[in-house]
Order: sequence, then structure tokens, then C-alpha cells
Amino acid sequence: MQGQQLGLTPPMGWNSWNTFTWDINERLIREAADILASEGYKEAGYEYIVIDDCWSLKERAEDGSLVADPDKFPGGMKALADYIHSKGLKFGMYSCVGTHTCAGYPGSFEHEFQDAALLAEWGVDLLKYDYCFKPRHVSGELLYKRMSLALKNCGRDILFSACNWGEDNVYHWIRESGAHMYRSTVDIQDSWDSIKSLTLSQLDKASSTGAFCHNDLDMLVVGMYGTSNSGFIGAAIGGCNDIEYKTHFSLWSLMGSPLMMGNDIRKASRAAKDILMNKSLIAINQDIEGRGAYRIKPEPQWFHTDEVFMLVKVLTDGDLAIGFFNLSDGQKEISLQFWDLGLPYASGKALSLYDCWEHKELGVFKERYAPVVAAHDCVVVRAKLV
Repeated sequence: MQGQQLGLTPPMGWNSWNTFTWDINERLIREAADILASEGYKEAGYEYIVIDDCWSLKERAEDGSLVADPDKFPGGMKALADYIHSKGLKFGMYSCVGTHTCAGYPGSFEHEFQDAALLAEWGVDLLKYDYCFKPRHVSGELLYKRMSLALKNCGRDILFSACNWGEDNVYHWIRESGAHMYRSTVDIQDSWDSIKSLTLSQLDKASSTGAFCHNDLDMLVVGMYGTSNSGFIGAAIGGCNDIEYKTHFSLWSLMGSPLMMGNDIRKASRAAKDILMNKSLIAINQDIEGRGAYRIKPEPQWFHTDEVFMLVKVLTDGDLAIGFFNLSDGQKEISLQFWDLGLPYASGKALSLYDCWEHKELGVFKERYAPVVAAHDCVVVRAKLV
């Protein structure tokens, strides 16, 4: 154990599930690692390559050990971990609190310490721990604490990614459990309605995220364009456009969600790459204090909807990250009164604004800033007190 500060900022990486679901293999994972290491993603902060469900055989070995599917992963998980580490990246895997995973493979129920030891032996750096097939009368809270204890005593630093979909009042106990990030939502789909729904469900949870325990709104669908092999995730839905993906990435960045890509990064479009590697948004997401973003609603006489709002994230250096979000279907002017940021006109202070998507200075503003925001779009600025 190196005693690393795991989870200080929201983890960043790539996960196999959204695009490939059950159709995974060693070659795919190695190719994803190659792309992450060679095309600028690693330098941008993405470091985890995570294999999701369906990697094992349907039965454990005689000694109770999990067994990697030899057809999908003929070289074994230790060799795959070594390859990923050789690229300067980290290796993540998947299991479940229940008797079986969501796809019906062996879960870790009553095998927690055995499985944690095996993951450490293989060289795993992250465990995503799902919530399917949990025995009905066993406490989920207890099961997450059990696996946390196993991971922290397995002999290796392994980031613990809890995934219980916001069930069982998870906000009240997850930080104490030892998890470094936790899924607070149902599964994301590659659709605008899904992105909007997940966002609105978490706008009042700003105090439920922070350094070492990050509220996870689920993996990114940026750049998928409806290409998942799962009809539920997006193949039957059609995906989003680049404006919607831009807004999706902005919301996840300001709200402090882990940034785990779910697209086929081997075939990423230029637009998707520009979104996923926006340095200004990543810097906001990775701010060392890890504060949640608070919501400001526009004047009620103009908007009678929750679909138009501002998010404000307090940054370590005294700047403010401010997002103007229009989730509605029509263009809106969104007015921010600086009073609502704690900045009165009488202070003699103003805000110098930098547009994080247009990559340009907007000027110095006193008392108010009111951009016009297109439907499903956003404006994100970094504001400096002057």
C-alpha cells in the first residue's frame, strides 16, 4: 500500500459499458488504453481504463475464486493490468454487492475479502461495485462497508466506486463507508431526456459531494451518437447532438461528477474530442477543494420552470465557475444578478469573465451578466474578482 490520496478529485477515465456492454475482450481494452495514452486523453487527466460487467465466467473456481473468461481475456487479467500500467494508466474492474452481477455473472456477496485480495494480486486500481441481486434482507450500507474494509486491507491502493443508484438514503452514509465515488442515479442513456432527468434529480445535492467522496451522475455519453450495442442505452434512441453533449459535459464538470467516458474512443469525432478534452472545464471539475455547485434560479417572473438555471462552483483560487444552463426547448436570456453571488454593487468590485467554450475574455461586468442561451445549450464562464 502506498497510502495514496485516492479520490481527492473526481476520477477520470474510460469505461467499457455504455458502448460495448457484454461485447468486451482483451484486444478492445488494450486498444482503448493505447488511445488514452497516445491521443492526449492521459495528459488531459483521464487515467483509468475500466472493464465493466461480463468479464468473468458464469461460475467461480472450486476454491471460490473469480475466473476471467479465457475466450475474452486469453492473456489473463494480470497481464492486461501490466499492459495498462506500462502506458502510465490505471486499471479498473467491476463486481457487485449481490450474489450475481447485473448481467448474471458471479457477484462478491460473502466473497468480499477473497475478491479484494484477487484484485490486488492482478494489479487492479479501481473497483466499480454495483447493486444487483442483493439479498433482500441484507443491508446495502453494510455490504458497501464490508467491501471497503476488504479493499483497504488487501495490500494495494484500490479506488472504491460504489454504484447503488441513489438507493437506501445513500447520501446519509456513503462518505463514512469509505467509498471514493458513488452512483446516485439510475443508469444514463444516450439521450437528451436522460441527461436532463439525471441533472434535475441532483441539483439539490450540492452538499453531497466533495473531496474523497464524489457524487457520480453516471458515465459520460459524449460522442456516442447512438452507437451503443444496447437498445436501452442508446441504439434505439438515436443519441444526442454535439450541443447537447457539450451541455452534458459542462453539467458533469460543474457538479463535480467523475468524468468516465463511455464512447468508442477509437472512433471519436473531432467535436467529441474537443468536448472531452476542454482544459477549462476539466480544471473546474478537478479543482482541489472539490466543492459542489450551488444553483441560482432566474427571476420567477420570467421563468416558471426548473429547466433554466445557473450553477456556481467556488474554486480554490477565489474564482467562480458559473454555468448558464438552458435545458428547455426554446432560446432564453438568463440573467445573473451579482448580488446572488455575494457581490454587492456598493463593494466597488466587478467580475472579469472568461468564456470556457469560446476560449476568450468577455470583459469586465458590474452588477449583472445576462447571456442569451440557445435551447439545450449552455454558457460557462470563469469569473475573477477585479
